[in-house]
Amino acid sequence: MPTDSRLQCGAASEELAARYLQTRGVLIVARNFRCRAGELDLVGLDGSVLAIVEVRQRIRTDFGGALASVNRRKQRKIILATRCLLQRQSAWRDYVLRFDVIGIHGPPAGVNRIVWIQDAFRI
Repeated sequence: MPTDSRLQCGAASEELAARYLQTRGVLIVARNFRCRAGELDLVGLDGSVLAIVEVRQRIRTDFGGALASVNRRKQRKIILATRCLLQRQSAWRDYVLRFDVIGIHGPPAGVNRIVWIQDAFRI
């Protein structure tokens, strides 16, 4: 179970990522969508694209850093949670689907480097 400080760090990272996306024209339509299959950090509309966005924050770059932490297992969980989302939100089924990853590198309260990988993986 994550500690309070880890939960706070995660929430701060997701907020930072949401603001970053909004400044680039993405409309955030859902945050922290949860179902039995897992959780989706952010869901946004980027024009005619429904972007499912996984947010990862790492202070250190050991083992590949934030972006490398979205491995095949994590991708499968995101895909399953997305299927659940689309079952519940039928209006979003007509959008083109894209899986993005935002990596935030640096301490939660410090200067961060944000990397947005669009279309990071596919079904």
